[in-house]
Amino acid sequence: MNRQPHFIPAFHFHWLTRWYDPMMRWLFPELRIRSALVTQARIRSGQPVLDIGCGTGTLTLLIKQTEPEAVVCGLDADPEILRIAQEKSDRNEKPILLQQGTATCLPYANETFDHVFSSLLMHHLTRVDKQQALKEIFRVLKPGGELHIADFGEPHDVTMWLLSRGMRWFEEINDHVLGLLPVFAEKAGFHSVQETAYYRTIFGAVVIMRACKPGSA
Repeated sequence: MNRQPHFIPAFHFHWLTRWYDPMMRWLFPELRIRSALVTQARIRSGQPVLDIGCGTGTLTLLIKQTEPEAVVCGLDADPEILRIAQEKSDRNEKPILLQQGTATCLPYANETFDHVFSSLLMHHLTRVDKQQALKEIFRVLKPGGELHIADFGEPHDVTMWLLSRGMRWFEEINDHVLGLLPVFAEKAGFHSVQETAYYRTIFGAVVIMRACKPGSA
């Protein structure tokens, strides 16, 4: 029997999975952040796009809604949360391709995607796994492809710094608070790594990043 890979589920505990969507809408500026993430990508018709750690499919479906002719794939390690994502896809009649798998071993060929998205995934990963995931993302992106990340980041002000002190030992957020995620992306081979937006939330600073794989698309 194949063993399921270890992963941290949404909100850390499996019993909270069913409450993920309503809690995110209530506690977090989810739509604003994810809309900005999709807008910066400028996805074109026919482009293959991957959302890793897709969770309940909120971002995955938003990508498909924004560019209906894009080929949109969602990947997550949690079969229960993928079931929720599939139900949402069916209800909204937005066909997306969902697959179970991990960010550290992406089940796709080299140079498959024009864009890869990661929303609130990286802080679940250990430092070693963050670095491996970024290498895998680099591998599956086409030359000239782009990575778009929304996740916890380095605080810009005292209030966010104080909130981050309380969150920095929760899961694997400390590297984000220290501003190391862009460093890891550059070490994985990405160029033009930049923070494009910054949000103050009750959990701490959340940033949007964009990074490019060198070469021509």
